[in-house]
Amino acid sequence: MVGKIGVYWIETSRIFCIRSENSTSRAMARIWGLNNIWQKALKQDPAYVLEVISERFDRLPQHKQDEILIHELAHVPRNFSGALLPHSRRRGSFHDKLKIMLAAYKKL
Repeated sequence: MVGKIGVYWIETSRIFCIRSENSTSRAMARIWGLNNIWQKALKQDPAYVLEVISERFDRLPQHKQDEILIHELAHVPRNFSGALLPHSRRRGSFHDKLKIMLAAYKKL
C-alpha cells in the first residue's frame, strides 16, 4: 500500500505493527515514533510502531481500516526521523497531505 499511495519516504522495514487488546482508549489506531533520544540510547535507526486497537479496529470494514492506517502513516515526516507530525502545523497542512494520500488510495 505504501508504494502505491506515493509515500516513498516510509521505510516499511522500520514500521512495526502491533495489535492491542483490552484497551480503554477511544482511539482505533495510533502510531508511536522512536525519537532521537531513544535512537541514541538504544543505538537504533528511526522506527515507528503502528498500533491497532482490536476491539474498535476489527469491527470496521476493510476500506475504513485502510483509511485509518493511511491516517496514521500521514504522521510520519518526510525525513523519517522517528518524530511525528501533529494534526496542525504552521507550514502545510496535515489534513491536505492526508487528502492527497487518501485520493491516491481510492484510485487503486
